[in-house]
Amino acid sequence: MDMEGVLAITFIFGGGTLFLLSVSPVGKALAERIRSQGGRSTPDPELLAEVDALRAEVSELHERVDFTERLLAQRQEPGQIGAGE
Repeated sequence: MDMEGVLAITFIFGGGTLFLLSVSPVGKALAERIRSQGGRSTPDPELLAEVDALRAEVSELHERVDFTERLLAQRQEPGQIGAGE
């Protein structure tokens, strides 16, 4: 089969598939989702507050891990660890 025949079959079946997808409920839902992303709704304030709280907790845990690492390093090699930040 030559290349033109393969392309013709691909476009015919691909085009038919895309058409059927576009008129199906799945296609309509995809189109609505694409349309709604252009408007970019405002984020949920409760979600933003929760993300901020999680960031604060992660920051506190990071400080605790740093402190613990310094304590463990001082026990293993005294005199080689700096004072920290």
